[in-house]
Amino acid sequence: MTKDTRGTKGYWVSVYRTISDPERLTAYDKLAGPAVRAGGGRLLSRSRRVVAHEAGNTQRVILIEFDSFEQAVAAYESEAYQQALVVLSNSVERDFRIIEGID
Repeated sequence: MTKDTRGTKGYWVSVYRTISDPERLTAYDKLAGPAVRAGGGRLLSRSRRVVAHEAGNTQRVILIEFDSFEQAVAAYESEAYQQALVVLSNSVERDFRIIEGID
């Protein structure tokens, strides 16, 4: 039997390894914030303080919550967010994931 995942929250997790152009990151933030909110996302954390263990990274970490995994994927694929990514392009190196929460 396949589990019904409707209603299972979705999350964007983004860990920045390097930021080579802070001005472009700021411009991205100005576009990405409204795009995320329009897609139903809620910013849970924009880390200022990180304690990293093992091979952890102390750079910027972002955590955004959506009401469903599908909503998180759709927000990423939205035209507004894709425009934000164009601005960001090669100004950062990050590990970006969309993950399904536990119901």
